[in-house]
Amino acid sequence: MQVYYGDLHSHCAVGYGHGSIDDAFRNARMQLNFACVTVHGYWGDLPDGEARLQPLVDYHRAGFERARTQWSHVKDAVEANNQPGEFVTLLGYEWHSLAYGDHNIYFKGSEGEIIPAADLEALCRQLRAYKENGTEAMLIPHHIGYKQGYRGINWNAFTPEFSPFVEIMSMHGASETTEAPRPYLHTMGPCDWQSTYQYGLAQGHITGVIGSTDHHSAHPGSYGHGRLAVWAEALTREAIWEGLQNRRTVALTGDNIAVNFSINDSPLGSVIPYSPTRGIDVSVEGGDDIEYIEVLHNNRVIFRHCPITELALRAEDSFKIHFEVGWAEKGELVDWDVSLEVENGELRSVEPRFRGHEILAPQAAEKTSYAFSQWRLVESNGVHFTTCTWGNPTTSTASTQGICLEVTGNDRTLIRGTVNGQDVSVSVGDLLKGGHSFYLGTFLTPAYYFHRAAHRSAYHADFSFQHQSDGKVRDWYYIRVCQKNGQWAWSSPIWVEASK
Repeated sequence: MQVYYGDLHSHCAVGYGHGSIDDAFRNARMQLNFACVTVHGYWGDLPDGEARLQPLVDYHRAGFERARTQWSHVKDAVEANNQPGEFVTLLGYEWHSLAYGDHNIYFKGSEGEIIPAADLEALCRQLRAYKENGTEAMLIPHHIGYKQGYRGINWNAFTPEFSPFVEIMSMHGASETTEAPRPYLHTMGPCDWQSTYQYGLAQGHITGVIGSTDHHSAHPGSYGHGRLAVWAEALTREAIWEGLQNRRTVALTGDNIAVNFSINDSPLGSVIPYSPTRGIDVSVEGGDDIEYIEVLHNNRVIFRHCPITELALRAEDSFKIHFEVGWAEKGELVDWDVSLEVENGELRSVEPRFRGHEILAPQAAEKTSYAFSQWRLVESNGVHFTTCTWGNPTTSTASTQGICLEVTGNDRTLIRGTVNGQDVSVSVGDLLKGGHSFYLGTFLTPAYYFHRAAHRSAYHADFSFQHQSDGKVRDWYYIRVCQKNGQWAWSSPIWVEASK
């Protein structure tokens, strides 16, 4: 199995949103392995008849009509962008419901239609008919944490028939629990306990987890909004679909965090026979220093692992260095042209951490382009990227752009380069002590930042232990990862059947 990263829930101007579907797939290919660009398709219980909500009703209906008329173009774009071994696409759309919660419908291939189903059972009937004719589909609840009846999940109506997992992280927030690290701040309201993921697990549901962005400006994988990892045998539709169906998935906030988790040699997502002794093995490869890794059993923490950084550096070590650009005045558009090269070391990998424009309202003015970032390797040891920033909109909301370099070397390894024509050089040894900031000019000018270097002993962890259970109920276990930079990961559970 290999780990692949994707975003199954993002929007563009098809439906309502911003930017073309071509821009969306270009952005997705830049930093993901697979993606679905969803469109807003149907809302059976749209709250019509209330004057206060008429603008909402109007723009949804206009969006649904755009999706209907452009659906053929969407299918063509999905098929054109699918390249096995390089980048995988799925076809999908969003079905809204006050009563049952919003769901995304995904088709395995690039064929399928927008289903105007008034309720969840009617939608499932149509998906069964598709399945009988050879068209596989999934039906995935998203932003589940809103209160039931207010577009949050209805656990009483939930069925795993087409729903192997639920979306617990997106730009709406995180819904593992009501105390999850990303609060619900959208106008649709706060998170409700009876709509959380832990509540659903406690009701006996077998369902895994993903994260996605729900980004509305043609930028799947927009950094910090949510994404998912899936363990699969290959980067093909068939293999990605099989990994999703079997819940080998991890919900992420932003960083690519590889969580490998097994019980008695069975991988995450499994349902295994009863055994009183459970051998639990965990391996995590983070994107920054790991604060802690927790193992939960039946929603309670039973084990916490905190990696400890090695104080003595070896002749050759691995480090991750996040380089970030932006700041300056709010609304000030800044174009960036950056070249970085590793000297006296080796560039092992590059993880782009680019964001899209933070535009949600359909009536907002269009911009000229929504695909404004790109990057490439330069020979074997360098990277070049261009992007755009526009100042952080608030002091607690980032609109910076970045890229993470994984480097093999030692404290004398240098990161050299040019940033908008300005020469820069910093050593890994200095970055191990802390981050370094630079400015393009004087006070209140755009800035760039080398974050503190993360040593592999702090972003990688392996551990094993045993846990005992009497098997009176079907147990579930899952992993929760917290990094020092505020990025999180949640694995799908492993269930152990009750004793007979």
